[in-house]
Amino acid sequence: MSLMALVNCRRAAAVRCFCSKAAVLHYRTLSDHVQKPEQTPEEKPVEERQRARKPPGEVSVLLFPGQGSQFVGMGRGLLKYGTVKDMFTVAEKVLGYDLLSLCLNGPEEDLVKTVHCQPAVFVTSLAAVERLNHENPAAIENCVAAAGFSVGEFAALVFSGAMDFAEALFAVKVRAEAMQKASDATPSGMLSVIGRPQTNYKYACLQAREHCLSLGIQNPVCSIANYLFPDGRVIAGHLAALDFLQKNSKQLQFARTRLLPVSGAFHTELMEPAVQPLRDVLLQIEVRRPEVAVHSNVDGKRYMQEKHVQRQLAKQLVSPVKWEQTLHEIYERTRGQGFPNTYEVGPGRQLGATLHKCNMKAFKNYTHVDVALPQDD
Repeated sequence: MSLMALVNCRRAAAVRCFCSKAAVLHYRTLSDHVQKPEQTPEEKPVEERQRARKPPGEVSVLLFPGQGSQFVGMGRGLLKYGTVKDMFTVAEKVLGYDLLSLCLNGPEEDLVKTVHCQPAVFVTSLAAVERLNHENPAAIENCVAAAGFSVGEFAALVFSGAMDFAEALFAVKVRAEAMQKASDATPSGMLSVIGRPQTNYKYACLQAREHCLSLGIQNPVCSIANYLFPDGRVIAGHLAALDFLQKNSKQLQFARTRLLPVSGAFHTELMEPAVQPLRDVLLQIEVRRPEVAVHSNVDGKRYMQEKHVQRQLAKQLVSPVKWEQTLHEIYERTRGQGFPNTYEVGPGRQLGATLHKCNMKAFKNYTHVDVALPQDD
């Protein structure tokens, strides 16, 4: 489906679902197409300050996971919540295949493909928001900040009202296809690294690049792709570079290494061919100022206006995900001040694990909202 066809379908109400802001939620719901009057710039900060004045224990932060958290069976039992069924109906129209069946039944080798797992994580994470709204509506109503890891940032922006669901999903589709194409062009991957206080990650990457040059690889890539937590990094680049790092992990002061089940070196310069396709689609869809604070992967700072969102989302593809820095931005507190309730909405508990390593006090108020229930009612 082209973007123009998507817009025309949405205007014709064929996929007009997750497009409007409901009264109690801070994201576009599937069931309501009546928009609230646009707030003036003067009104919005007032609303945000009012939410911020609540005691820390009464406000919430939502974290949206990224690629790699997917699993066969996610989405099971969620169709009974809110408009989740409609979300998957819209997804089938936008994507051109049955995403719900893929999530529920696999096969796993198809679900893990970049072109499939990014939309799958995006949709099921927002389905988890519907579940949270059903079970604890105050967590949605009193949300003051959101962040998403890599593709999870799109879900956070939909939640915040900055994007419509269908248009954001189309952007995710374009993003995933472009990243898959860039991955297929170069044998590359990602390596999870647990280091030690004395580990020099940049020096290790330099050594790996020099090794690649000795093998005749031109313009080798090896760089930090994710800053996860203290001494926790993901390094990405040419497979030969990652192989060098694993074989020399002891000399490089790595405590543990593990290849990630992904097809390419995401968040490095090897993704440069994917930037323009994503930039083009972001310029064609409607992007609004987020209604709750959403933090960018590029630098951890909150988005302030529409062009900032468009610029950073494209830049994110070739920039490291600064998740550790993002968590510091969200949870920075003066001594003695309490922490908000944190909800990880989506498959997996990886973001909770990183929060535990970055801020144990904030983690005490952490809850995972799963995307699979024991059985359907």
